[in-house]
This record gives sequence, C-alpha cells and structure tokens, in this order.
Amino acid sequence: MIRVLRPWITNTSKRLVKRPKIYLNDTGLFHRLQSIDSHAFLESHPKLGASWEGFALNQLIQLSGLPDDHFYFWATQSGAEVDLFWQGNGKSYAAEFKYGDAPRRTRSMTTAIKDLDLEHLWVVYPRQENYSIGENVTVQSITDIKAIFS
Repeated sequence: MIRVLRPWITNTSKRLVKRPKIYLNDTGLFHRLQSIDSHAFLESHPKLGASWEGFALNQLIQLSGLPDDHFYFWATQSGAEVDLFWQGNGKSYAAEFKYGDAPRRTRSMTTAIKDLDLEHLWVVYPRQENYSIGENVTVQSITDIKAIFS
C-alpha cells in the first residue's frame, strides 16, 4: 500500500537529503484522499505532478523485475535531485517523472548525471514520442518504459 523510497547517500561534499520519500502505491487512493473525483479536476489540481510521479515511479519499479530495495531517490539540500536511482551491472541509472508536454534537460539533471556518474537518465512523461535531450538523456513515453530495462 505504501512505498518508502530511501535516499541514495554517497560520499560527497554536497549536503544530501536523508529523509525517505513516501508514496501511495494506489493512485486512486491518493486521489480520494486529495478529494479528486474526476479526470478534469485532476488536470487542474496542484498535486497533479505528485500523482503522476507516484504512478509512473510504481510502474517503472514493477516492470523492472528488480526488488524494491534496489531503488532510491537522490537529492541535495541545494535542490538537485532525481526521482528514482538504481544500479545494475556496475552502472548507475536514474529516472525523472514529468507530466509536461515536452520535458527539457534541467540544471538538476546535469548535476545528477555528473555527481552520480549516470550511464543514462530517462525522463518519463505521459505522451507518445521518445526523443533525446542530450547525451545519455532520453525523454521516454510511459507506454514504452519497459524498454528502459531491455
């Protein structure tokens, strides 16, 4: 029912966020607790981004086939962050979840790529087109997220 995502703590000179993030696995329950009773209301609700992040994050973790404890988030006190971080085959990967129409590369992503030595970062969004927004950064459709683990 609840997913607790632990922070990825690395030996770095940056001050890192160390408190876990909590997600409801059931977005319907999240919507009910927020008194969101229609898709139209959700589209204009200030928690739309949080709802999307929780939904997409849970989908990606489920499709990965990896145990839940292989996933983390990473955030610095100065605001750089990635929503989801994991390692596999000796490499580090991350995902950001954006509800917008055309996500773009941010300073936070650039910082995360450098500080975490990311092999690749995906920006998962609710549209159909996949495209690159820089070296090792791909905007990935939610309908194609299984390809992240292919």
